[in-house]
Amino acid sequence: MPVNDPIANMLTIIRNALKVRKETVDVPASKLLEKILFIFKQDGYIEDYRLLKDNKQGVLKIFLKYENKKPVITGIKRVSRSGLRIYASNTEIPRVLSGLGKAIISTSKGIIDDREARKLKIGGEVLCYIW
Repeated sequence: MPVNDPIANMLTIIRNALKVRKETVDVPASKLLEKILFIFKQDGYIEDYRLLKDNKQGVLKIFLKYENKKPVITGIKRVSRSGLRIYASNTEIPRVLSGLGKAIISTSKGIIDDREARKLKIGGEVLCYIW
């Protein structure tokens, strides 16, 4: 089944898996999703992820993280979408929950989080929020 928005698809799969307390989920692989998952892992929102090769595009297996049987990810939201792109300049980069969450931004330097974008003083397309 073709997916029009792979980022929204991945975020929805993660959100639904957290509600039923799954340990792992599988999403169709892409380099963009792999970069987003790298930021999630770096910031401690997920345990790990692995790229599993198959004859097609591959599958990303995501290991979700829980503390005291509660998910570490309390909220996840897609911001920019195919019908309405959201861009932010370097002075307008959003703060998620006053800095407790992360905004994932697609910039000319690649996929980075909001703190890194502020440090580099570059803006871009705001892909998603996680907290």
